[in-house]
Amino acid sequence: MGSGQVTDWQGKNVTVAGLGVSGIPAAKVLHGLGAHVTVVNDGDDARARAQATELEDLGITVRLGDGATLPDGTELIVTAPGWKPDKPLFAAAEQAGVPVWGDVELAWRLRGPDAAPWLAVTGTNGKTTTVQMLASILKAAGLRTAAVGNIGVSLLDAVLGEEQYDVLAVELSSYQLHWAPSLRAHSAAVLNLAPDHLDWHGSMEAYAADKGRIYEGNRVACVYNVADKATEDLVREADVEEGCRAIGFTLGTPAPSQLGVVEGILVDRAFVEDRQKNAQELAEVSDVNPPAPHNIANALAAAALARAFGVPPKAVRDGLRAFTPDAHRIAHVADVDGVAYVDDSKATNTHAAQASLAAYDSIVWIAGGLAKGAVFEELVAESAERLRAVVLMGADRGLIREALARHAPEVPVVDLDRTDTGAMLAAVQEAKGLARPGDTVLLAPACASMDMFANYNQRGDAFAEAVRELGAGA
Repeated sequence: MGSGQVTDWQGKNVTVAGLGVSGIPAAKVLHGLGAHVTVVNDGDDARARAQATELEDLGITVRLGDGATLPDGTELIVTAPGWKPDKPLFAAAEQAGVPVWGDVELAWRLRGPDAAPWLAVTGTNGKTTTVQMLASILKAAGLRTAAVGNIGVSLLDAVLGEEQYDVLAVELSSYQLHWAPSLRAHSAAVLNLAPDHLDWHGSMEAYAADKGRIYEGNRVACVYNVADKATEDLVREADVEEGCRAIGFTLGTPAPSQLGVVEGILVDRAFVEDRQKNAQELAEVSDVNPPAPHNIANALAAAALARAFGVPPKAVRDGLRAFTPDAHRIAHVADVDGVAYVDDSKATNTHAAQASLAAYDSIVWIAGGLAKGAVFEELVAESAERLRAVVLMGADRGLIREALARHAPEVPVVDLDRTDTGAMLAAVQEAKGLARPGDTVLLAPACASMDMFANYNQRGDAFAEAVRELGAGA
C-alpha cells in the first residue's frame, strides 16, 4: 500500500473513518473493488444508523460509536478529511504501520493511466469561486472539464465515472491536502494564507505546510499571490518537476512571469513570448462578476492556471463573462430606502470578512457566530474607518465586541444577546435604523453559522428573507 497504483483490492482489509459525504462513497467504491471494508464512526444517532443499514445491506461492516479503535487486520485507513490528525485511531495506525489516505488520495490512486490532469486550487478564501471560474474558462476553450473536490462532482465520481474529461478543476482544503501524500497536480495555486482551522491543524505552521503540499511535484506552474508572501514562500519550499515555473498574480502592474491589472485590463506577462517586453490582454475588470478586489484576484489565479494548461486568451475572457457566482457570496439582495443589503454569509472566517468589508465604503456590519478559535483584532483595525455601525449576534459575538471596543471605540454597536433563528430579522431591523442612504448593510459574519443555523446557506437565506420583509414594510 505504498506509493504507486494499487491495482488489486481483492480481499484487502480497508477501514473507512467517518460516515460523511466522502466516507460513504469511499466505502461503496472500495467494496465494489473487492476490498473487505469496515466503516468506523464516532456518532451513533438515528442518521448514522440509517446510513449504516444502507451499507450493511451491501455487505459492508459498520461500527457506530467507536471511531477510536483500529479494527484487527486493517491494511489501510481511508479517512474523511475532517477527522483531526490527533485522533487515537491514527495513533494506533501509525504504531501498526498502517497508511492513512484521504478521499482525495484514494481518488488520485484510482485514476486510470490516461486520466485527466488536475489543476488544483487551495487557500483560506476564494477556493470555490476560483475553481468555478477556472472550469468556466476551460469550458470556453472547448475542453471537457468539471469543478470537483470540495465542490460540485465528487472526485471519486469524476475519476471512476463514465464521463471522459480533458482536465479537472480541483478545489482542495487543507484537511484534504493533509491526507493526500502522493497527489501531483499539473499546476496548482495557493490563493492566500490566513489563520483558519487552527483548532484542527494545531498551529499556523502546520496549516501552511498542509496548504503547501498542493505544489509538490507540479509540472508546469506554481501560482502564488504576490500580495501574500507566505504563498510565495511555499512555492520556494516545494519540490517540483524540472522546468516548473513560479507564476505570481497581482492587482497591480505585473512583472515578468506574473498576471496583473493595467488600466482596467487583466494582462498576462507569464505565458507570452518575450515576457520582458510583451503582455497579453486577457479580459477587462468589468468582465469579472462581481469586480470586487479579492474577486479580481480570484479571476487572475484562475486565468493563470488556465494559461498554464495552454488555454487561449479569448477563452479566459469568455469564461469569466459566463461565470456567475454562488449564492451567499457578496450577493446583492435588495436596495431599501437608498441602502444596499448584501449577503456574504459565506464569509465564515476573518479573512473572508476582511475581503468583503474592503469592497464597500460605508457599512453597517452584521457579524458574529462561532469563532472557531479566530481573533478579530486585525479585521476590526483594518475595517474600522469603513464602519458606520455594527450589529452583533451569535455565540462568540463578545470577541468581536471586545475588538471593536479596542480598535473602533467610536463606532456604534448593537449587541443582540440571542442565538435563536429569529435573531436575524432583529439584526436586519436594527441595521436599517442605523444605515443612511448610500450605505451598505453587509452580512459578513466572520464566523461559522452552526450556533444558530444548519449552515451558512440557511443563514444567508434568513438574511434575504428579513430584507424582503423590510422592503414589504417600506
